[in-house]
Amino acid sequence: MAMGLSAAKPCRRRLLLLLRQCTRAAEFSPKCSYHRPSPSAAAEPAAYVRRIFCPADPNIFMPGIPNRFGGFRRFSTSVDQVSAGDKNLERIFIQNMAVKPVVVDGVDAVAVENEKREEKDAAVADPKEEIQELCSDRVGNLSQSEGFEVRQVKEESEMEKEAWRLLNKAVVSYCGRPIGTVAANDVTTAANQALNYDQVFISDFVPSAIAFLLKGETEIVRNFLLHTLQLQSWEKTVDCYSPGQGLMPASFKVRTVPLDGSNEAFEEVLDPDFGESAIGRVAPVDSGLWWIILLRAYGKITGDFALQERVDVQTGIRLIMNLCLSDGFDMFPSLLVTDGSCMIDRRMGIHGHPLEIQALFYSALRCSREMVTINDGSKHLVRAINNRLSALSFHIREYYWVDMKKINEIYRYKTEEYSHDAINKFNIYPDQIPSWLLDWVPDNGGYLIGNLQPAHMDFRFFSLGNFWAIVSSLATPRQAQGILKLIEDKWDDLVGNMPLKICYPALEYEEWHIITGSDPKNTPWSYHNGGSWPTLLWQFTLACIKMGRPELAQKAVELAEKRLSNDRWPEYYDTRSGRFIGKQSRLYQTWTIAGFLTSKLLLENPAAAAILTCDEDLELLEGCACSLNKNARIKCSRLAARSQIGV
Repeated sequence: MAMGLSAAKPCRRRLLLLLRQCTRAAEFSPKCSYHRPSPSAAAEPAAYVRRIFCPADPNIFMPGIPNRFGGFRRFSTSVDQVSAGDKNLERIFIQNMAVKPVVVDGVDAVAVENEKREEKDAAVADPKEEIQELCSDRVGNLSQSEGFEVRQVKEESEMEKEAWRLLNKAVVSYCGRPIGTVAANDVTTAANQALNYDQVFISDFVPSAIAFLLKGETEIVRNFLLHTLQLQSWEKTVDCYSPGQGLMPASFKVRTVPLDGSNEAFEEVLDPDFGESAIGRVAPVDSGLWWIILLRAYGKITGDFALQERVDVQTGIRLIMNLCLSDGFDMFPSLLVTDGSCMIDRRMGIHGHPLEIQALFYSALRCSREMVTINDGSKHLVRAINNRLSALSFHIREYYWVDMKKINEIYRYKTEEYSHDAINKFNIYPDQIPSWLLDWVPDNGGYLIGNLQPAHMDFRFFSLGNFWAIVSSLATPRQAQGILKLIEDKWDDLVGNMPLKICYPALEYEEWHIITGSDPKNTPWSYHNGGSWPTLLWQFTLACIKMGRPELAQKAVELAEKRLSNDRWPEYYDTRSGRFIGKQSRLYQTWTIAGFLTSKLLLENPAAAAILTCDEDLELLEGCACSLNKNARIKCSRLAARSQIGV
């Protein structure tokens, strides 16, 4: 169990002694335990949330201690069964967010060091000074083997200084510790219209986290990773149905509620949203994938790999992977999801196997394989990860890629092919090729389509999926160069006056009515339907740096610099060229601010992109999970097509 304390003025020494006794006690104090609200709390706004006792003084942090009598959660997965009696699970303690926690049972190697620091900690008067000191320790302990370091950057411009002020203003604290950033700090929006923009979203926080890490401020990221881990796998329900274990919430909010009905004592609670309050009631698929990607980035830039090795963190990784790797009715290695399960969180015709989820899934698989501790209990999981990586990389590279050569092949497809060696495996009808595509794709460029299902190819260009396919090496080097070449040739369409289009082209006329359900927010060239999102800058920058084309990213950043500050950092832009601020766009959108800062930091220190990118894994090209080559009657399609995909 981890203990970490922030500074308190009059009673800090006494609290230190008290909490040390708590950690060594045979029985745990129920006042310090996480617990579910009683049935009488069902009517409270913060009902059915995780609670932690927090004194009225925000400088005093009381850690959560698991209820010994309540036992631990039983984890069962399809890939690797974990029994309730597993000794490892008895060592999974809900821990607070101290940068260097004291841990019982030998989970963390820095316990001895913290014992020596107790006297020094007790003398610290200002918690902010302690946080700064710990953050500087982390920055000074960077892993030199990764080939990069946090450098002293050039003097910041006034726009960058403003962006940092706004980003720091968006920070949310929980029991006196920074835990994330709100989605938007739009003071022009009335409180009753805030919706969920005042919450901390896992996907939205990622660019903020990368900006903080590159700046050397690591505590908020560590806090975020561990607190969101505590929110994992709660049995939130929609119409009496609970999603699978391992699900990460889309967002959470810190609420202050009276403690045990008192009007004098209060406690802070984390209220997560797993989709039961979302528009359309859709659970997030991308949250857990982003969490794993950020966990790897944190370890690479801080050198704090002990965080990844903690039993609770390892269990969290396994639960997410087990949820994604579970067998079902789907025949494809790509993840089958519904509309609204990712950045595009409204109905936009992306149900099925959208590219964005596949690229993030592939990246999370690569990251998990690096971080999972290899032992007898994890061998099955690692084997499942390797098999899925092999199958998924082939599936996306072979069937999602389109260039002029591939479009011409589709144009001549035969249909109704019933055989194992069919060329048109998904029964795609050539008439599906849209007229705009024929003259849009350049001769020496291409991209990965947005979706693939039986008798359906979504030929729209989705920026996030293509960018992350480059970052994670899901796309081959030749394909990655082709994607950037397409963006360069079609700059006016995909970048225009404000980078970058979330997708191209927009759905219009009857297509918009049918596919979006006449969504008044996703009108043509607005919001998710062809709107321009400045937050995509940082992912575009990553892709450009990885492929040796930073000048493209620099050009996009300079374009954004001309307007973002004057326009008050909007969420998105409207019209075909991105000239107008979105009609329902929130201002001072945090991931717009963070995306700009992260892009600037990456361009100043391109080597830091290594914390998020993955290199090509040549072993995946040689492996094949299907084992069809052992069957004389059936030939593996991977072997037949491997020669057609340039590495």
